[in-house]
Amino acid sequence: MKKIIVLGGGMVGSAMAIDLAKKHQVTVADFSKTALDNLKIKVPKIEVVQLDVTIESELKNILSPFDLVVCAVPGFLGYQTLKWIIESRKDVVDISFFPEDALDLRELAQAMKVTAIVDCGVAPGMSNLVLGYHNESMEIEQFECLVGGLPKVKKWPFAYKAPFSPIDVIEEYTRPARYVENGHILIKPALSDVAQEEFEGVGTLESFNSDGLRSLLFTMGHIPNMIEKTLRYPGHVEYIQVLKSSGFFETEKLEINGAAISPLDFTCKVLFNEWKLGETEEEITVMRITVSGKNDSGDKETIIYHLHDAYDETTQTSSMARTTGYTATGTANLILEGMFKANGVFPPEHVSNHEGCFDYILHYLAARGVAYRKETILG
Repeated sequence: MKKIIVLGGGMVGSAMAIDLAKKHQVTVADFSKTALDNLKIKVPKIEVVQLDVTIESELKNILSPFDLVVCAVPGFLGYQTLKWIIESRKDVVDISFFPEDALDLRELAQAMKVTAIVDCGVAPGMSNLVLGYHNESMEIEQFECLVGGLPKVKKWPFAYKAPFSPIDVIEEYTRPARYVENGHILIKPALSDVAQEEFEGVGTLESFNSDGLRSLLFTMGHIPNMIEKTLRYPGHVEYIQVLKSSGFFETEKLEINGAAISPLDFTCKVLFNEWKLGETEEEITVMRITVSGKNDSGDKETIIYHLHDAYDETTQTSSMARTTGYTATGTANLILEGMFKANGVFPPEHVSNHEGCFDYILHYLAARGVAYRKETILG
């Protein structure tokens, strides 16, 4: 039995802790005492500790007795937290999805003899694992990932709920989207190129450009065409574009009746309850990953992975927590069981190219009801 600490006790962090506690000794650290108390009531055997990860000495002191760290802090805290974890000589799996380049910490991790696997969620995460695995046996010409988390019940006007804060969602709607076309990295506005997509069991969804390729832009630069698009129910993008075009996402503060507030802060406050996913609210995660190219026989081949995952009523675990969190906990067990031993910082596409790792993650997820259906089309 290994000792693991999970940094972050939110919806995904707590799901990961509960999963890991099945076979390991788990502690959860979070700044919120309420989140820790709720988790302790739910699973008494999980230890909890209140922690401010921005205080370096406190973080490094708490990490001392643990074999592995799972980092699920907010994105704006992610890079510095990961750096301090590595300096503490602790192996780590990270899902904080920070905007900085994690590979800048590669040399530090190698010097500290640490294994750090980052971006280890559903997308980025599982999408990277799929591409890295098939890149070993195919000459890939095109990669596409369509992914979205959606409430089961569509409520007008946005038909959307999120397991995280509105500002993180809005950031996805405002950050320019990078994709690869004919070997060149191109940039378009987020929310652009809206298209209708059909998904079994859901119906018509709309896809739009978002900046989700991250490390793949550089680690898989030999692939001439790569894109990730986000999925929402039809009509969602138009309402978001109205807010965006009207200035509701601007950060410059306005003075109103003597008080200074930015339109973005106001919008986030208004949307918090509108977009907040209820603790037991049913939702789904939909993803379709398509890899096309030539197989090792030189024949044209298209491989498609389909995911349709739903809220688990038995465990009261959201689909987004399951699909994101169990990818990370599966990867944590890869490290703990000695299947992935390399030192450095690794995006998931540099994990699944190691023998046995991809199949291990697929089986780990399937055992928890997160099933990817694989479809192969020749010619």
